[in-house]
Amino acid sequence: MSGTGSYIVVDIGKTLSKVTLWTKQGRMLDRQVRPNASCEEAGLRRLDVAGIGAWLKTTLKAFAAHPVEAIVPVAHGAGFVALGSEGALFPPLDYEQPIPQDVMADYRRERDAFARTGSPALPDGLNLGAQVYWMSRLYPEEMESATLVPWAQYWAWFLTGKAVSEVTSLGCHTDLWCPADARFSPMAERLGWADRFAPVVKASEGIGPLRPDLAAETGLAPGIQVHAGLHDSNAALLAARGFPEIARQEATILSTGTWFVAMRLAAETVSIASLSEDRDTLVNVDAYGWPVPSARFMGGREIETVIQLDTRRVDIKPDQPRLMEAVPALLERGTVMMPTLAPGFGPFPDGKACWINAPVEWAGTWYARRAAICLYAALVADTSLDLIGSKNRLLVEGRFAEAEVFVRALAALRPETEVFIANAHNDVSFGALRLINPLLKPAAGLRRVEPLEGDLQAYRNKWREAVARVQA
Repeated sequence: MSGTGSYIVVDIGKTLSKVTLWTKQGRMLDRQVRPNASCEEAGLRRLDVAGIGAWLKTTLKAFAAHPVEAIVPVAHGAGFVALGSEGALFPPLDYEQPIPQDVMADYRRERDAFARTGSPALPDGLNLGAQVYWMSRLYPEEMESATLVPWAQYWAWFLTGKAVSEVTSLGCHTDLWCPADARFSPMAERLGWADRFAPVVKASEGIGPLRPDLAAETGLAPGIQVHAGLHDSNAALLAARGFPEIARQEATILSTGTWFVAMRLAAETVSIASLSEDRDTLVNVDAYGWPVPSARFMGGREIETVIQLDTRRVDIKPDQPRLMEAVPALLERGTVMMPTLAPGFGPFPDGKACWINAPVEWAGTWYARRAAICLYAALVADTSLDLIGSKNRLLVEGRFAEAEVFVRALAALRPETEVFIANAHNDVSFGALRLINPLLKPAAGLRRVEPLEGDLQAYRNKWREAVARVQA
């Protein structure tokens, strides 16, 4: 493999779109980021296809001077596009758009049992099947003739003009896939959707060269190979497998962003029936087609809900000492947030958020509030990890790996687990690179997290007791 070329990863997340440029050896050369706009059409929240597409073309043009050989798309798993000969037949739905109750009730009668799909019944459009079902009612003629593609593979189509699907996107809480059988779900087959989705290929498969018109517009070489791509959390899982502490070992990866997604690389087979359907546990499917026990909660969104009055985030490096200084008083006072700030999601979907001994009552609240919500995120993450039997090793990756209160509290709550952190910004895109070269190793190693001082066990026990009283 020649060492002179470079690769591009296109990562379309829920909150941010990112494009990164890499050497073949896995060194990042450039990173461009765009906040995703909120769009509405016909009274419904939509994904910003046009805005992202225009920005992507501009960004790719800026990389034209580099010897780019391949592009890999990555995206969140709760979106799909109905394609016709000229592109999207209608703007794709944002998964936070509420679905009418009568439509959802009808859909719930169609979906298969959790034991078959590993997909819990989720709110709004988080089950991709619910989006497909509703769009089939709103756009019956378009859906009848459309070729359906998952959100990540829409961007592969955007780049190549070739429509494909792949299993990490089809197998992430969609209701559309049976992980144990490696095939579409009975519902997807019965309703004809399995035939509507584009052919299923491997995430690593090169599906074709860059479209000639796009190559001409951006200045990129027309022979650039575009790969099918994958679901973003599964890309983080691939990145983690590049570390010797994680590869071929019992370990869990906690990917942090808008969503906190825990994915367990289990040494033993974990049955779907052992997971808790009503607490946001599920089965993902990795890039090799293997089922992965998983748990999720909307950690980034919950944190941002609490700190919205602050001008600085919980992961800003210069603020970490002051945030850590706020912790002893929080533990002593028993200041804690009750779940949940994202109703319908996570291990406490029916909980109602409120402070116990709120930090607004005393001095230093600007730091204390942010430190307290990090402790809350650690408590919820700890619960989610228990629900999938996480043990031995835990790697926290993504933006909130730099939130010291969060990761150190998590290490203190799980003393029998080795907790590590890695580079907080590039794990998803680096994992996408490993689709091209599975032997690629991270440039930097893992760092073991030092547990937070203080009696976190007692803090957790009181929190859990309070949660149990509220739920009783």
